[in-house]
Amino acid sequence: MRDVFEAGRYDAAGRLGELEVPRADVTVDTPALLPVVNPHIGTVDPADLEARFDAEVLITNSYVLYGSDDLRGPVLERGVHDLLGFSGAIMTDSGSFQLAEYGEIDVTTAEILAFQREIGSDIATPVDVPTPPGVDRERAERELDTTEERLDTAAAFDPGEMLVTAPVQGSTYPDLREAAAERAGASGLDVFPVGAVVPLMNGYRYADLVEVVAAAKRGLPESAPVHLFGAGHPMMFALAAALGCDLFDSAAYASYARDDRYMTVRTTEHLEDLERFPCSCPVCVEHIPEGLRAADADERERLLAEHNLHVSFGEIRTVRQAIRRGNLLELVEARARSHPAMLDGYRALLDHAGQLERTDRVSKDTFFYLSGDSPRRPEVLRHHERLDRVEPDGERVLLTEGSASDEFDESWRVRPPFGPYPRALSDVYPLTAELPDRLDDAAYEAAAEGVARLVAANPEVAFTLNHEDWPASALAAVPEAVECRNLDG
Repeated sequence: MRDVFEAGRYDAAGRLGELEVPRADVTVDTPALLPVVNPHIGTVDPADLEARFDAEVLITNSYVLYGSDDLRGPVLERGVHDLLGFSGAIMTDSGSFQLAEYGEIDVTTAEILAFQREIGSDIATPVDVPTPPGVDRERAERELDTTEERLDTAAAFDPGEMLVTAPVQGSTYPDLREAAAERAGASGLDVFPVGAVVPLMNGYRYADLVEVVAAAKRGLPESAPVHLFGAGHPMMFALAAALGCDLFDSAAYASYARDDRYMTVRTTEHLEDLERFPCSCPVCVEHIPEGLRAADADERERLLAEHNLHVSFGEIRTVRQAIRRGNLLELVEARARSHPAMLDGYRALLDHAGQLERTDRVSKDTFFYLSGDSPRRPEVLRHHERLDRVEPDGERVLLTEGSASDEFDESWRVRPPFGPYPRALSDVYPLTAELPDRLDDAAYEAAAEGVARLVAANPEVAFTLNHEDWPASALAAVPEAVECRNLDG
């Protein structure tokens, strides 16, 4: 693996990074969106993607160019940058999508890599086997073996300055994905797409998607740039970024437009159902739905595609800013509340709080408690784990939501969802959290878990808990050795 990616600021597993693309002499800021450009269909001109949408990188299909009677000669003669009219970085797919759709293609990995190098691709892709979700394990293992043989071919290929990807396959078997990622990371290749996940996204199986990506991330080096193949809708960009994905390609902006579908960050609307556009992008400011419905079909498709691009690139900017500020998980939760399947994905993400905590930065802006899912965030887990290493000063210690007391050797504060902490840490993140007045039981239950951690780590200390009317479910989690007093009487 060449040293082309540098990760900077983290939030959970999300990160701001820079991907150097030597052949294009371009450095791509990540997370980044790669619009998919079909060389036969000019919905939005690639030059416009660069000039009007600030696209630093796009993706097109080298197999389509390879097999086209009209385009193969020109792209070999002029190069893919001149053919598309795009001066940024260009990534090319290999025909694996066609392999998944039609069962076979007439090109080998060596041939398509040589073609990608010859046409001037900046990031090339070998012909992996995209095993769909839900197949039996024997097939998943067999096809993964084929993919890894092709990665060996790619690793032996001389790409020059061209970067080469190492797709991570393994269907919906997390152990296969993790093992495949380990082997991909050791291949010497440069960018690591998580493949064959489009069926999961099309089926709104976001929890399964989280399991697949989390497994791949466990197997890859932290320095590896990760591409999520086919991450089309902006409502899931924040979720994927929080898992540690750096690159997203999307054909949805154009394919949705062909079906008169209008993207928002939360959902997709049909043009015929809109009376007013709920957006302030240039397309929506200059047009009304009635006028767009009456437009020529090609013009309507182009304008809808441009709107969809504005929404998609806008969400990437929002994700970057959330990572910078340290509130990415709050953005993920806000997006997750737009659809039950997205909420499943968010909750699956929190199942991996320990994995996220390893890169989550220690100090950020204020922790916002938003729901009963907030106690499962990495910040709460980290605080609880630190309680194992803290020794109270004295034999009788008060843990209280109220005032300190001279009756005890020491008085610690208690605050849901974190639990107990020394008073000196009161102004330290995340204990400065903003909490709603009407907390749910999960916040108190998490605080009780923190009390239990502290008590278990200090069996020689006698603890008293002063609480403000905690629910029975939380008090049941407090060890019996702790004297509990209700400050509310």
